[in-house]
Amino acid sequence: MMTFRGLTLQRGDQQLLENCNLSLHAGWKVGLTGANGAGKSSLFKAFLGELIPDAGDLEMPASWRIAHMAQEVSALARPAIDYVMDGDQVLRGIEQGLREAESADDHHRMAELHGQYDAIQGYAKRSEAEQLLAGLGFAEDEFEAPVSHFSGGWRIRLNLARTLFQPSDLLLLDEPTNHLDLDTTLWLEQWLRQYPGTLVMISHDRDVLDHVVDHILHIERQQLTLYRGGYSDFERQRAEQLAQQQAAHEKQQSEIAHMQRFIDRFKAKATKAKAAQSRMKALERMELIAPAHVDSPFSFTFPASDKTSNPLLVLRDAQLGYSTDQPILKQMSQTLLPGQRIGLLGPNGAGKSTLIKSLVGDLPLLSGMRTAGENLSVGYFAQHQLEALDVQASAAMHIQRLSPKASEQSIRNFLGGFGFHGDETQNPVARFSGGEKARLALALIAWQKPNLLLLDEPTNHLDLEMRHALTVALQDFEGAVMVVSHDRYLLKSTVDAYWLVADGQVASFDGDLDDYEQWLRQRNVQARREAKAAPSVSSQTQTQKQERKLDRKAAAQLRAQLKPWKQAVDQAEKQLEQAQQQLADIESQLGDAALYTDDTRKSELQALLQSEGQVRQAVEDAELEWLEASEALEEKEAELQAS
Repeated sequence: MMTFRGLTLQRGDQQLLENCNLSLHAGWKVGLTGANGAGKSSLFKAFLGELIPDAGDLEMPASWRIAHMAQEVSALARPAIDYVMDGDQVLRGIEQGLREAESADDHHRMAELHGQYDAIQGYAKRSEAEQLLAGLGFAEDEFEAPVSHFSGGWRIRLNLARTLFQPSDLLLLDEPTNHLDLDTTLWLEQWLRQYPGTLVMISHDRDVLDHVVDHILHIERQQLTLYRGGYSDFERQRAEQLAQQQAAHEKQQSEIAHMQRFIDRFKAKATKAKAAQSRMKALERMELIAPAHVDSPFSFTFPASDKTSNPLLVLRDAQLGYSTDQPILKQMSQTLLPGQRIGLLGPNGAGKSTLIKSLVGDLPLLSGMRTAGENLSVGYFAQHQLEALDVQASAAMHIQRLSPKASEQSIRNFLGGFGFHGDETQNPVARFSGGEKARLALALIAWQKPNLLLLDEPTNHLDLEMRHALTVALQDFEGAVMVVSHDRYLLKSTVDAYWLVADGQVASFDGDLDDYEQWLRQRNVQARREAKAAPSVSSQTQTQKQERKLDRKAAAQLRAQLKPWKQAVDQAEKQLEQAQQQLADIESQLGDAALYTDDTRKSELQALLQSEGQVRQAVEDAELEWLEASEALEEKEAELQAS
């Protein structure tokens, strides 16, 4: 258990926490939330012993092993796989001891250390590190690449893999999904749900919080308040408190009216009953939680251009990428029309960002034609644009350069909606945090009144309140929108159609994010089957490599010993496929529009929804069983190879 007794924290002249008392139980998964500057990172430093409380105590078991994710990593020459495995200091200590014992020909010490190595399952550790790297999007041929080979965002992923690899009782994660795409975010969620220790996580992704944590620890007005449940539960409870205030009530009504306009606009366009029901649920939830954000410092819109073109932008027979020898997307023909709201889905590296850059015109087509409408005005957001800001200029100066005749007061009023107030509008960008740079980049887009928004991971570095404000602003935008994001809440609340980018093609995706998650699982299962059926030299399993060194008799004996574990994996995979098929059948039935309009079928609808929840849980359970069986097989393989 972790106990706060009269905990008081102060940084400089700023009081962060005052006389806080509560307990966090072992095994809890806790989301730490609060406004920027409220003290989240300082509380992490207190957990790590890097910040001594000004008063009171923070108590936790002395035996707890703490894993904490670093935010930066130097350009090391060390291979990525070794860098990740360096996170387990006990493992590295035993390996170093073995090398020294072997050099000294100390057989007694060697035997002792081999026993310790077995106890920590050292022979399976490399396979575990490889699984972490693969789950976080690294290709197998990158495992041995030096850390210096990777860009900053990918080094952050290496830090995350190293942290997850480190044995721990308390895991502290600060914005772990900031540099992940949707696929790796889904993988991380699954990993964190299975983590057996205590988790405390700072995150601005409400879906991650909803799917992983069971408590929210919120910092507000120098106090810590513990809420049971995920982020949605926290929003509802906080909304009930704030809605009692008259000012909160008035703003809530304004938010609801705004959202209702968006609902009405969506319903008029919807062609798929399933998509319509999914959107209605998301927006009904937004109406419920609106009061939880009444004190948000952000309130802005994306005014659309007075003129537009139909179509806005056309790609015909286009090949996209960086090399004519290896195009990333082939023979693409797509048209963007006014008012379209599209979310891009697809595996890591499939070409989503390449498509966005090509649509903007930053990346020339390898072949084919790009035709822009006469009145096309693009608002483009990508992470590299944050670095393109003039670090010597202020936020106000960036706007002034776009509109030299704009008054200082109108610029100040505009920037206030993005959280820049008073003298903050005159501070140079060099002083800005990543979140402040992202807000300025969005402000510059809004000022120019585009009729097409192309947004590539716009929520990175944004806190929960700014993400909420961005969601509301995108709902109200009258132009066309295309978004790449790992923030599922943003996607569910602002787009009404999806394009799937995969295998060199771009096509409409007939489904929602739950369908995409299922598609991704099935794709991964198929990839594993193909790898088993036709393994390459680089992708052979450790067992296959070992079998080449054994004679036929030994190889047959090894296969016989592994048979029960392989049967368990096959059985778990079969159960997973059956559960996925059941879920697909139920979702197909739920796609019947008459279910939602025919009052005589209400009981049928309720039964299907109940079954959907049960089967979805069965899918998660089956997937967990399959993962556990696979891990057991790998551990047994390593054990037999070592014996």
